[in-house]
Amino acid sequence: MDSVALAVTDGMLQFELSVAHEVFGSAPAAVPGPWYELSVCGPGAVRFGRFALEPDHGLDGLADAGTVIVPGWADVDADPPSDLVDAVRAAHEAGARVVSLCTGAFVLAAAGLLDGWRATTHWAHTAELAARYPRVTVDPDVLYVDNGSVLTSAGKAAAMDLCLHLVRLDRGSSVANAVARRLVVPPHRDGGQAQFVTTPVPAPDNHPLAELFPWALSRLDQPLTVEDLARQARMSSRHLGRHFRSVTGTTPLQWLLAQRIRYAQELLETTGDSVDRIAEATGMGTATTLRRHFSRTVGVPPDTYRRTFRARTHGA
Repeated sequence: MDSVALAVTDGMLQFELSVAHEVFGSAPAAVPGPWYELSVCGPGAVRFGRFALEPDHGLDGLADAGTVIVPGWADVDADPPSDLVDAVRAAHEAGARVVSLCTGAFVLAAAGLLDGWRATTHWAHTAELAARYPRVTVDPDVLYVDNGSVLTSAGKAAAMDLCLHLVRLDRGSSVANAVARRLVVPPHRDGGQAQFVTTPVPAPDNHPLAELFPWALSRLDQPLTVEDLARQARMSSRHLGRHFRSVTGTTPLQWLLAQRIRYAQELLETTGDSVDRIAEATGMGTATTLRRHFSRTVGVPPDTYRRTFRARTHGA
């Protein structure tokens, strides 16, 4: 999956294209070793909005990529170009992981890659996608949908969520977090439409909890309580709960648990520490407690997660 190709043609949306190029085109300084090999494939010089772009390769170059990304498609009322649709389908048949950002889902749907699958797109166009492609199960309430070899994202900023998800799958949580820090975005987002994102970290802002989050994240090994958080934030526990719900969409204790799980994932990926030691470092106390919460949240036990991650990275 280390080779990423952006599929472009006239009428693409520049924001989604730029997001993908920024994530996969340049590695953060904190990440050692080679980064993704990024190429841009198109039928020739293309225009999108006020911009013009000269691709590196023709659309047939998509078949050589490990991951193909289709940015947003501006005119969803028009059928996407047949040469683009054919090239995306051929890339998937050749074994590529195919990803759409925002309304790029219309290209994947036209290629038949979403038939029988769950998918999403910009909320303003989910009804149109469902009506035009009835074999696709369109979910308007998620940031992205991961079907393994075919992934789709909701609109605009959700393109960043899916790109970071891909980095997390390929390189692990610590690398995805490093990319997010470089781009000054949250590595995960929470909310009603973000049911696949299990570790909510709100974006930096001037909200009342802005100073509390880094304080708590630096003390995950300690048995923090709601009262501890409220005291640090200089507000009542009830007031704290209201702010937490407003900013993160969850409660203080649920947020703390999510951060402990996220940190446990990072330690399982990057260290050889025992589960007992990771339980202590993440404030879980015992390996039994960590295994219970980790399995319920992530879907597999810590030991299985570590083996799966190492098999994936060693085979990359």
